[in-house]
Amino acid sequence: MLYLADTAEVEELKKLFYYFPIEGVTTNPTIIAQAKKPMSVILPELIDIVGDKMLHVQMISSKAEDMLREAKAYKSKYSLGDNYFAKIPVTEEGYKAMAMIKEAGINVTATAIFTQQQALVAARAGADWVAPYVNRLDNISSHGIEVVGNIVENIERFGLNTKVLAASFKTVDQVHRVSMMGSQAATINFEILERLRSHPMTDMSVEWFEKDAEGLYDIEF
Repeated sequence: MLYLADTAEVEELKKLFYYFPIEGVTTNPTIIAQAKKPMSVILPELIDIVGDKMLHVQMISSKAEDMLREAKAYKSKYSLGDNYFAKIPVTEEGYKAMAMIKEAGINVTATAIFTQQQALVAARAGADWVAPYVNRLDNISSHGIEVVGNIVENIERFGLNTKVLAASFKTVDQVHRVSMMGSQAATINFEILERLRSHPMTDMSVEWFEKDAEGLYDIEF
């Protein structure tokens, strides 16, 4: 499973890209608002940090034709390549926009997905990635992990090229369970990424190693 960072906070991203095998960054209007910077400022910063990794940018337009123009504008203005994905919500206009944006040679990530059928329709519309919201489903007494599993199963069963980018996590366990369901990727906030890579027993083990190595590791390097 690939790990993506679900944040637009520059300092968080710099830290993650320093040590974590991050494969890309996802954004949405809420994340941009939390960063307290306009798109004209934050997008160049993200592009600089991401490099050739994936960058998923959500379109804010409500009409399909406007989504297409918006997706093209970002790609042209910032010379974005194949690592750029236009995030499109699974609305009526969104489904229409997906095919149009793909026709224009731009990758598509379908977002705000809560059911297996929404994901399947998006895949048929040409989406490269579908992003089901795990924790938001759990919050309404649904089963986010199960929905992710059903989406993965359908995509494999029907031989579609679309991949699953699971989103909306509250716990490390949710990330673990979507990986076991076969989700190809997960986009995760900074706090949970930090928690899933660490364990107090690991820290203790490193301390023991350092104590045991005193006076013994005498080869210069």
